[in-house]
Amino acid sequence: MAAAPSPKYNSHSLECSSFRRTSRDGVNQQHENEIPSLQGETRITDKDVIFMCPFNGPIKGRVYITNYRLYFRSEELDPVLELDVPLGVIGRIEKMGGATSRGENSYGLDITCKDMRNLRFALKQEGHSRRDIFDVLTKHAFPQSHGLPFYAFVNDEKFPENGWTVYEPMAEYTRQGLPNNLWRITFLNKNYELCDTYPTLLVVPYNAPDDLSKVAAFRSRNRIPVLSWIHPENQCVVMRCSQPLVGMSGKRSKDDEKYLDIIREASGQAGKLTIYDARPNVNAVANKATGGGYENDDAYQNAELFFLDIHNIHVMRESLKKLKDIIYPHVEESHWLSSLESTHWLEHIKLVLTGAIQVADKVSSGKSSVVVHCSDGWDRTAQLTSLAMLMLDSYYRTIIGFEVLVQKEWISFGHKFASRIGHGDKNHADADRSPIFLQFIDCVWQMSKQFPTAFEFNEHFLITILDHLYSCRFGTFLYNCESVREKEYIQGSKQLQEVFPLQQGNIYIHYGYA
Repeated sequence: MAAAPSPKYNSHSLECSSFRRTSRDGVNQQHENEIPSLQGETRITDKDVIFMCPFNGPIKGRVYITNYRLYFRSEELDPVLELDVPLGVIGRIEKMGGATSRGENSYGLDITCKDMRNLRFALKQEGHSRRDIFDVLTKHAFPQSHGLPFYAFVNDEKFPENGWTVYEPMAEYTRQGLPNNLWRITFLNKNYELCDTYPTLLVVPYNAPDDLSKVAAFRSRNRIPVLSWIHPENQCVVMRCSQPLVGMSGKRSKDDEKYLDIIREASGQAGKLTIYDARPNVNAVANKATGGGYENDDAYQNAELFFLDIHNIHVMRESLKKLKDIIYPHVEESHWLSSLESTHWLEHIKLVLTGAIQVADKVSSGKSSVVVHCSDGWDRTAQLTSLAMLMLDSYYRTIIGFEVLVQKEWISFGHKFASRIGHGDKNHADADRSPIFLQFIDCVWQMSKQFPTAFEFNEHFLITILDHLYSCRFGTFLYNCESVREKEYIQGSKQLQEVFPLQQGNIYIHYGYA
């Protein structure tokens, strides 16, 4: 039976520390029944369990389930061990053992988390003691599969500012010096009619036609080339889009070819426009079989194409699985380097960073505008454009600037957060899941370690963003694109909180920043 809401604690805290140890000195019984709680959070059930800690062995305690979190507190340990896990982090819940299982602590629940942890809880075998907690966890960890709203829609936390105003498209383009006599802002997509996964406000060449529907028809998912960033001095630009729909028959589009030439002319360059295709060459060729493809030399004579050899979402997902296997819960140090190499995770990180460097260098030193795409333009494309912009523009290396960058290149331009993370969805084996945004954050962390004084924020800032990528406490990373987000927010009849304005605080500042 659901209990009354628990006593509140500082709701402005974004800390998601999973394990905490506190002394038992001065702890009374009343305090032990209290758990951290947010406004809008309600306790649902609690039960005596044994936490199978991968580091310290079996620990007796009590687990509390709310509509937001799983919270465990040890009972006999000093200092007290506390485990605090937002339900959004849970990716899979399985029953461990059966009524006839033999062996100590062989009956209970096995919980797989999206942040690479596994949690195991043993329960008493009598009277189907795990049934109610399994049902409650499954229902509230996967609300979208059970007709329930995300916790973000019942979150009643109040903050002094509206986080959704951190990124204002017009203000950001104005900061870049746009519009100007070569580039204009268009509202062709104001009702998401041109492209339902793009934002309503787009920047295109000043001389581009008012009707770009034929260009959109020749690009996967109608994601036409649009401006992401312009160099303040040489006026070269970073454009983003999706693959052309060439197909096996080698189809062409005069409108698409002319549009790319208009982009080249708007950049004022006499040479060829540079196109970076994030995929391996062989993958781009294979995409022709499903109607996709790439820009060939015959059709796009004023452009040169380079492949960046970054693999697809499925390869990245398997790579992260291998990485998890070698680091959690224990690292086998005797074979550490060979085991790490076998995951290929750092190899993929290197390829993404190398690709971003090529984009940034071509714009800055090569004085050439670039067009970046992968297949659909919402995964590898977002990685490359945002990392290149991070390298080219110091504003994005500030706390506010990084928030704008993520809002702009990832959230506004339709990275499929819902599909890639699986928010609230019980289908843990969904082939669309992939750690693309996690990989981007890893790349940013790698850059910050190589150039620590260039970044205003520290790694704690990045970790907090990842915590709330999964938590579903805020609306920031929910849903696949802006059009769906608007529809769901209207139907939910609630102004959702946004995670980024809460990132203001000394704990996120890197004090070596210059």
